[in-house]
Amino acid sequence: MALDPWLIALTVAAALWGAATGALLPRPAYRFTVDEDHPWQRECPAGHHITGPANGWLGPARCAARSTTSPRPPACSYGPSTPAVAAATALICAALALTTGTRPELAVWLLLAPLGVLLTLVDLSAQRLPDPLTLPFAGLALTLLGAVAYVPEHAGQWRTALYGALVLGGLYFLFFLIRPMALGFGDVKLALGLGAVLGWYGWGALYLGTFAGALIGSAYTVVALARGRAVRRQLVALGPFMLAGAYVGLLLEAYAA
Repeated sequence: MALDPWLIALTVAAALWGAATGALLPRPAYRFTVDEDHPWQRECPAGHHITGPANGWLGPARCAARSTTSPRPPACSYGPSTPAVAAATALICAALALTTGTRPELAVWLLLAPLGVLLTLVDLSAQRLPDPLTLPFAGLALTLLGAVAYVPEHAGQWRTALYGALVLGGLYFLFFLIRPMALGFGDVKLALGLGAVLGWYGWGALYLGTFAGALIGSAYTVVALARGRAVRRQLVALGPFMLAGAYVGLLLEAYAA
């Protein structure tokens, strides 16, 4: 079967977009990695004040800035690896392009993907999902999908995206009320955005993405316990598993749409 040259070009463009945006994520991932009620990181571990584009928020996590303790401190690297994050984001975006094709909702997935990677990095490092990331994720998902609903050849419905956000967010809020020590309120806010993304393709996608996230999280916990890397009742960051499950569900439903 011959490959569609347009799809190949779209996939390459999506991969380049993912690599470019992924290269900007290490610095904000480091700056957002703080405990609750603490200000965002302003200095690297060596004491250098973080500078750069957008007031030091975007770009690779490295610096050679002057500090008060040393007039010429050496360059230092901190936070996640820029090549690794860029490569992972590129692969995520390329897979989204392959499964979604030329349908207009692909633009939404490509805009949200780097934000999802950033949320994963922060939650893995600090077990925290900051409001400046989760709330824009949900708002952008609903707003952009609402606009895409007016574009021809889309394959989803904005109404079910809205309902999906309310249902999944409500479900996680209920879990939060029942067992507040098992998940954080940031997970509830993240569920709003993921519910909108999955709900775009219908209730089946919402169920599949939610179940996949729970399955991935359970498998990780079992393996971690078996390898002695976790203990019972230890708190585990749920955000990465929620995002991974939603990503799996989105890929499968986008391909089937």
